[in-house]
Amino acid sequence: MTNRPKRRPGHSGGDDFVCVVCNSRVSAQAFGTRQRNHCPRCLWSRHVDHSIGDRRSACNQAMEPIAVAAKGGGEWTIVHACSGCNTIRTNRVAGDDDEVALLILALRPLNNPAFPIETLRPGY
Repeated sequence: MTNRPKRRPGHSGGDDFVCVVCNSRVSAQAFGTRQRNHCPRCLWSRHVDHSIGDRRSACNQAMEPIAVAAKGGGEWTIVHACSGCNTIRTNRVAGDDDEVALLILALRPLNNPAFPIETLRPGY
């Protein structure tokens, strides 16, 4: 008997899955990532990992893409917030992720700034 994690049907390490939000069929194979767990179209994910790639999370709730972040070297990651337990996780951007969806997510803070734009002083 092995101690390997139990795989979840429809959203496991090496299997294709259906997005929990937009219902798109998602290939587990994508350039730039080994543990595909987010939809390349709407960027939503599912809370399946306790540690990266282990597929041991009991939560299994949808994870909303809330931001993008740049790692060292300029690599982008998608920041997800779990709708079930509020866990925050990052996922590498995959080669087939929708560029427009990524840009919309990246520009979200500019669309709703934390301060009034009118208060900025000219010359900056």
